[in-house]
Amino acid sequence: SFIDLPTPSNISAWWNFGSLLGICLITQIITGLLLAMNYASDTSLAFSSVTSLCREADLGWFIRNTHANGASFFFICIYMHIGRGLYYGSFLYKETWNIGVVLLFLVMAT
Repeated sequence: SFIDLPTPSNISAWWNFGSLLGICLITQIITGLLLAMNYASDTSLAFSSVTSLCREADLGWFIRNTHANGASFFFICIYMHIGRGLYYGSFLYKETWNIGVVLLFLVMAT
């Protein structure tokens, strides 16, 4: 039965943010690779490559907007995930919390 499942007693909708972080990260990687295929490193061509992506490439505007808005949603999910950990006292699990802090620093560095 459902009662015998090995889930914490405080399970709620807040526990979804870890999965949403994974989905956001995969989306960011895919859209970032697609955007990088159209990238022009020359400073005189950089703006025109972005406008040509949005105007002429199939769904280029969608890929660009998905990448930009996905980054914002990614950081919202990170802060909500950390907030849930603080609220439920997950910082008491030192090893797990320290790994999370290192991952947060890596996200901020990239």
